[in-house]
Amino acid sequence: MRYAMVIDTLKCVGCSDCVVACQTENNVPHGFCRDWITEAVSGTYPNLELELRSERCNHCDTAPCVRCCPTGASHVVEGGIVLVTADECIGCGACIQSCPYDARYQHPDGHVDKCTFCHHRLEKGQLPACVSVCPTKCMYFGDVDNPNSEVSNLLKNRKYKTLAPEAGTNPHVFYLI
Repeated sequence: MRYAMVIDTLKCVGCSDCVVACQTENNVPHGFCRDWITEAVSGTYPNLELELRSERCNHCDTAPCVRCCPTGASHVVEGGIVLVTADECIGCGACIQSCPYDARYQHPDGHVDKCTFCHHRLEKGQLPACVSVCPTKCMYFGDVDNPNSEVSNLLKNRKYKTLAPEAGTNPHVFYLI
């Protein structure tokens, strides 16, 4: 089993409901976030295109944050989810510096924090909070190793991209384009 998130950039309206749901579900301190909305403009005037996308930790197969963690606080659990054990984290910031997605932050309590794909919800059979509240249903979550899963079918039938492919991390957040 390998979890993945697929986000349809053609359906995302940039409402930030995913961001608020994450902050509420995970008690993220004010001024910090585990996910965010990015507006990417491409093209040359007057032929411009706007892409809205929800970004977060990419739960990479080859996660530099895990490799560089001196205490093992950053680690991978079943399903390929990258987690941080707060009480093992010394707050050195090596993982923050190594992440090509800028997906980690220094929590005011001294440890590093990031998206967990709402691991605590998955253990109860629920979807991540961001996916469950999306009003346009542009976010999908599931087992990418299952060829019959919704995320696998979307990736088979739609054009998609990942962020920073040159980093060689094999991310598991995909953007339908």
